Amino acid sequence: MHHTNVARAGLIIYLLFACAAQPLFANNLIETEKQIIGYEVVTDRLSHPWSMVFLPGGAMLITEKNGTLRYLDAAGNLDPMPIQGLPDIRSHGQGGLLDVTLHPQFENNRYIYIAYAERTGNRYGTTVMRGKLKNHTLEETEVIFRLSNKTKSRHHFGSRLVFDNQGYLFITLGDRGDKPRAQDLSDHAGSLIRLHDDGRVPQDNPFIDNHNARPEIYSYGHRNIQGAALHPSSGSLWIHEHGPQGGDEINIPQAGLNYGWPIITYGVNYVIGTKIGEGTHKAGMEQPVHTWVPSIAPSGMTFYTGEQFPLWKDNLFVGSLKFQQLVRLEIENNKIRHEERLLTDKLGRIRDVRQGPDGLLYLLTDERNGKLVKIFPKSRQ
Repeated sequence: MHHTNVARAGLIIYLLFACAAQPLFANNLIETEKQIIGYEVVTDRLSHPWSMVFLPGGAMLITEKNGTLRYLDAAGNLDPMPIQGLPDIRSHGQGGLLDVTLHPQFENNRYIYIAYAERTGNRYGTTVMRGKLKNHTLEETEVIFRLSNKTKSRHHFGSRLVFDNQGYLFITLGDRGDKPRAQDLSDHAGSLIRLHDDGRVPQDNPFIDNHNARPEIYSYGHRNIQGAALHPSSGSLWIHEHGPQGGDEINIPQAGLNYGWPIITYGVNYVIGTKIGEGTHKAGMEQPVHTWVPSIAPSGMTFYTGEQFPLWKDNLFVGSLKFQQLVRLEIENNKIRHEERLLTDKLGRIRDVRQGPDGLLYLLTDERNGKLVKIFPKSRQ
């Protein structure tokens, strides 16, 4: 009996070490419509990660909603010490440290940009800061945009940051949970912002000569934009935004146009299901490229342009928080022609999706022990 227990104990120890030696979830294979894919957890030691950006050489910066900016080296090792030099950022409802992006000439000027919920007294609003990344510290920091006006609300901060091919910076915002603000041009909330890289307002912004409008506004009538990416061939900006109960949207925003929230929407009020606004159409307000009913709670967005998944070339990928999945969209003439749902309930709430310099896809999951996950192609054996 004694020898049997020793043998069992030895077997358990062997199995524990054997499992520990394997990469986290490294052998999970999934057959999709076009090919077999696998996924591997690079790290699961992130606290509610929100966004990521690749640095030259393959290292990454990853934002955590609690206000810390993490550095992960090209080998997948997470530095325990956060990037220094950020302002005091505290998680507040849906707000906290949100997006991060690099200046198009980062290798020359070292500028990174962060979007976060800034507190003034007991009021909050989306703010964008830039600084030069030197020796794991942000230096020469300066605020280049502040939402006006801050409120106590815990909802709908946006906020994604995208530079277009002309070097303009787009900042996506939400209505801060106050619907009428999205139709008020004297208010930043519920709009898409367009600036020069240093925060100056471009002279060809659509409302630059309207004294009753905020000159930073590029388009308006948006509920809460949490995905933004440039189309690989046209260079146009695509965005997605959360609807209420139903009615998540994909839009291709154009200068000066009104995207309807809350006058038109494909969603309804939470719980009670009553109508919002005037319906789904109204003259002078734009129709979305695509809607999701029921809502998927979209977050993160990227066009795939690499070589690792040739059958996914130019497809659009969107994370889903609600259904814990990655959504693949095929596009033709700026229309969504086909949709496939991937990784449902495999990883958790997918907050962000990006293409890496290695041509693979990377995901962040929104949880206390948040994960960075690498998606790779697998051939049939």
